[in-house]
Amino acid sequence: MTSSTSSTTLGQEIGKKNPFDSLPQETYLNIVRTHSVLVAEFASLFRSKGLSDSTYNVLRILRGAGEQGCNCGQIRSMLVSSVPDVTRLVDRLESAGLVTRHRIDADGRVVRIRISPTGLDRLAELDEPVLRLHAEQLSHLNTDELGTLSRLLERARHRTDTETNPLQDCCE
Repeated sequence: MTSSTSSTTLGQEIGKKNPFDSLPQETYLNIVRTHSVLVAEFASLFRSKGLSDSTYNVLRILRGAGEQGCNCGQIRSMLVSSVPDVTRLVDRLESAGLVTRHRIDADGRVVRIRISPTGLDRLAELDEPVLRLHAEQLSHLNTDELGTLSRLLERARHRTDTETNPLQDCCE
């Protein structure tokens, strides 16, 4: 999904020589814009299989968890993008027959969620198209560039001063 503006910079599109207040602002906006372009194609792919990016992510987490499954808190901590209500995501997946819930203690408070055979099949249908789309989206970058980009984005997410990181407390 390439737009006609994909080869222009934000500054060129805005029409100013220096439209940003700072380099961090320009960098942030480039990250957000890139995310928007990349995620749109995945949203379309997942929608074609009746999923969202978040429900796809939950299924991937549960496939990785195997037979033991996960509880909602564990799923929440592993999600790529945080969502306000993991329970509702799981409800939708359960209604679609893609996951099952199992109570594992006598009073029923501990609930494990497992991916169903149907959920495994749905993921299997997406495995190759997802890998292909990743390759298509980033094939213009060489291995060194991809590695550098990945390391820089990781560094941007993991600030050393956790006191100034508003996400630190909510993600632990």
